[in-house]
Amino acid sequence: MSDDTPLVHVTCRADLRDWLSAHHATAGTVWLVSPKRPHPGYMPYNELVEELIAWGWIDSLPRAIDAATSANLIARRNPKSAWSAVNKAHAERARAKGIMSPAGEAAVAAAQANGQWDFLNDVEALTIPADLDAALTDAARPVWDSHPRSIKRAALEWIKTAKTTPTRAARIAEVADSAAQGLRPKPFRR
Repeated sequence: MSDDTPLVHVTCRADLRDWLSAHHATAGTVWLVSPKRPHPGYMPYNELVEELIAWGWIDSLPRAIDAATSANLIARRNPKSAWSAVNKAHAERARAKGIMSPAGEAAVAAAQANGQWDFLNDVEALTIPADLDAALTDAARPVWDSHPRSIKRAALEWIKTAKTTPTRAARIAEVADSAAQGLRPKPFRR
């Protein structure tokens, strides 16, 4: 963890909601520190993310602190970041529970307006883009098809989020070449 990133300690979802209510519009990135399972005050990950999304925030890096405590790096959601199906479902659950704040609704509205709400729909559906399809040789195709859904989804998002045409081409080549060798793409190997 970075020494200059503030720590925010919570022991239940109500603590997190209170902190977000007071600081969602003004705080920068913080480490959210909370108890691990089975310690008192443990907050299931899905509840944590749902609460963050309800306030227009998101988590990124998890870190273990000690045997009883962990931390998640949290920040206001970047309006230019794409929404995964999982996070869209969290937003819908927060709405259904009546806990979506105006800040959370604004984050959803911004994503819907700028296209980031639907940007990953083809990735979530595991739709193979034409350029990757063309690069998958007869030897590579069965390996690609055998990858777990999580690897295929990650690789497709990695390809889709390339900022330049040469970067996209290099990523497609990596995916296809690795599959031809019977491997997962390098960024997704264990």
